[in-house]
Amino acid sequence: MRHTWSRLHWRRTTALGAALLALTLAGAGRAQGNAAPVTLNFVNADIDAVARAMSSMTGRQVVVDPRVKGTLNLSSDKPLSASAAYNQFLAALRLQGFTVVESAGLDKVVPEAEAKLQSGAVNAGPGGVASNQVVTQIFKLNFENANNLLPVLRPLITPNNVINVNAGNNSLVITDYADNLQRIARIIAASDVANASDIEIIPLKYAVATDLASLVLRLVDSGASTPTPGAAAAADGGFKTTIIAEPRSNALIVRAANPARVALVKSLVDRLDQPTVQGDGGTGNIHVVYLKNADATKLAATLHGVLTGEQHTSTSSPSLSTSSASGVATTASTPTASSSAAPVVQGGQIQADVPTNSLIITAPDPQYRQLRAVIDQLDGRRAQVYIESLIAEVNANRAAQFGIQWQGPVGSAGSGTIGLLGTNFGTGGSNIIGLSTGALAGAVPAAGLNIGAATLNNGVYSLSLLANFLETNGDGNILSTPNLLTLDNEEAKIVVGQNVPFLTGQYSNAGTSSTGTVNPFQTIERKDVGITLKVRPQISENGTVRLAIFQEVSSVDPTSVSSAAGLITNKRSIESNVIVDDGAIVVLGGLLSDTYSSTTNRVPGLADLPIFGNLFKSDSRTRQKTNLMVFLRPVVLRDAASTAALARSHYEQMRGVQESEQPQPSGIIPINESVVLPALPPAPAAKAPVPTPAPAKP
Repeated sequence: MRHTWSRLHWRRTTALGAALLALTLAGAGRAQGNAAPVTLNFVNADIDAVARAMSSMTGRQVVVDPRVKGTLNLSSDKPLSASAAYNQFLAALRLQGFTVVESAGLDKVVPEAEAKLQSGAVNAGPGGVASNQVVTQIFKLNFENANNLLPVLRPLITPNNVINVNAGNNSLVITDYADNLQRIARIIAASDVANASDIEIIPLKYAVATDLASLVLRLVDSGASTPTPGAAAAADGGFKTTIIAEPRSNALIVRAANPARVALVKSLVDRLDQPTVQGDGGTGNIHVVYLKNADATKLAATLHGVLTGEQHTSTSSPSLSTSSASGVATTASTPTASSSAAPVVQGGQIQADVPTNSLIITAPDPQYRQLRAVIDQLDGRRAQVYIESLIAEVNANRAAQFGIQWQGPVGSAGSGTIGLLGTNFGTGGSNIIGLSTGALAGAVPAAGLNIGAATLNNGVYSLSLLANFLETNGDGNILSTPNLLTLDNEEAKIVVGQNVPFLTGQYSNAGTSSTGTVNPFQTIERKDVGITLKVRPQISENGTVRLAIFQEVSSVDPTSVSSAAGLITNKRSIESNVIVDDGAIVVLGGLLSDTYSSTTNRVPGLADLPIFGNLFKSDSRTRQKTNLMVFLRPVVLRDAASTAALARSHYEQMRGVQESEQPQPSGIIPINESVVLPALPPAPAAKAPVPTPAPAKP
């Protein structure tokens, strides 16, 4: 007895220690602004201790019902945010028959059967974000009778939750997990239509509901214009049959304009829901799955990994291998150590057909149904991200020059020796001696105001005094807006600039003998110079966008074009990872510089004299200010309508710019118009929104 009690006491102490350790880490993360991620590692920890740790970690007030007993295993391979860790805690509770109900600012951990009796969240509109919490949703029906939907929806509700009918306003009140309510909302939206028959559920034995739904719908709608014998007179001839596939139970949910149309659908389903004829070799069924959005090569490799994971837990499952050639994932049966005593289980095969973007699956029907359920979830439309990048650069340059130079002969003309006395400065101006004697070929006075005096010597005028005054201001405003549209978690790149050659080596035959045969050559490397933007966006579950960014702005220094040493490039680059809200603007960084320089040429001593000292010096001052900032704005496009609206907006913007830049009419010049983009047709009318939130990112 003492040994048993010690073991139990040690186990509880270990669990409590793990909970307290997680609680300490959570408190440290909250002390840093609740931004530090945490790693979960609860092993056989009491639920009450884990709840206290989650309360400290997330800032929520979590209380545990006394009826909630037991231990919890909760771990994560990598650090998680507080919200992700809390969601994982809810999922672990759900697996053990418990849930969390939010009420008056408190999160109460209660048995799942008691959740419907607690005052949790109540939604009267479309469902919220999918979660592991129990909520109450009210669905108000416009056309269908709520009592007719009750037997259809009741089997889809989890056993401990309820569905009720409010006959007064023809609505359904359902208490269930939020993620299951999203599926219920889609079924109700498709069923609550005008002038339709009752809902029929057709279970399938052999066919896959996802495949058969689209096929039967095409067959039925193709003959919709032909009157059906026995159709109800009050039925709306314009109503189209609705067929929804229910993958979990492998059934079809049918709603038609009249009972005759329902009977037609049932007859088609009975004739199509037949077992597949096996081949002579008995190698299994062959199915072709055409993908709508996913890439066949990548999806084949993913399915191979899924099946390989199942192989480790079951000795009867066929082992799989992947062929690296042409992006094809295949499976093949591999005998195990026990295969000599047991019959060999036939393996499956998954092959990607790149030209048609389809998968060829060879597998038994049960295995194919499992694979098809995974394919339907992965072959969804991926969200896109439109990234607007703005590079703003403002330059302000100022320069000022002031200098006086003078030269004069000293000595007697009859002595034969004449000296020169004066100043000669090169700062910010031309050399006075070169200008007066013409020693510098093509020499001209410097820019700005030049005041000089000349003397006549032997019939030749020469400068004896030169004063130079100059002030320059230069302002520059450069704005670049490279924009990108890319799929979620796919890298996009845009380069706007030039491909400039850079000399990397050369060889010539200079200095060799005349008999040598040496061919001179140069090696050149070409590099992109301009604006480069590379972005990989990743949409998170809460709607924010994580961006891996590389931004570069480069240019060739004009002063190095004729340099013998080669070209010099000016480059400003940013490489960073940021998190931005959908539609928000983030500043990546930039360059703020203010440069000042001053140069003075002067005669020692004389230049220090008050007022007259300016005759013996030359000053030049410059100041350069540069402001460069880079901004980024991601916009998530989750459906085709938002993508089309964005394209139409930019198309009309470009068309307006072209129309505003038309040349002025002229009777002398016959060309009076420029090219303008054609007008777009009117946008199609927007369809009524389906009361279903956007699917969460896997």
